[in-house]
Amino acid sequence: MGTLSLTQFLSLDGVVQAPGGPDEDTSGGFGQGGWSVPFGDEDFGAYMTGVFERPTAFLLGRRTYEIFAGYWPTHETPGDPISTKLNALPKYVASTTLTEADWSGTTILQGDVIKEVAALKERTDGEIQMHGSAGLAKSLMAHDLIDTMHLLYFPVVLGEGMRLFADGALPTAFRLTGSRTTGSGVALLTYERVGRPEYGTYE
Repeated sequence: MGTLSLTQFLSLDGVVQAPGGPDEDTSGGFGQGGWSVPFGDEDFGAYMTGVFERPTAFLLGRRTYEIFAGYWPTHETPGDPISTKLNALPKYVASTTLTEADWSGTTILQGDVIKEVAALKERTDGEIQMHGSAGLAKSLMAHDLIDTMHLLYFPVVLGEGMRLFADGALPTAFRLTGSRTTGSGVALLTYERVGRPEYGTYE
């Protein structure tokens, strides 16, 4: 059985929308796309390279899939784990509207996404990676399907935009298993899901 990890870029106020460019996701009138780019230093690049050395498959939401599929098939660099892994490994995209996918190795999950992802974890060994795909991630978190979260907090407050953790999220406890900081101030935090929160009082 495989594990499912999520790598997510967040502002300090929890916004995950359009970190990579101004036209990445303008839904809801969001006009601050590209907010993570000024912090992409050597430390950050090395961290992301390490993340992409581990997966055996990828799971993506439709918007993230279309962004990746529009870029990576024509930008593979020999020896680069990001481009080579994305192009070579199996890719699963959760979508009820996508009818075809030209990117080699892509399978569309069109049924009940919760059942489909649970079944994918059962039949896949190793680490299945999600990148971005916040809408899909919210649905999967509500059913305890994400095992590990790599939360990359950038030192910027945006004040608007889609957030990963919103009202109504399933109460969940995590254990911090890794923490680093890049030279540009990005906090790289890894959490493993452990179950429901415990509660107490300070007396």
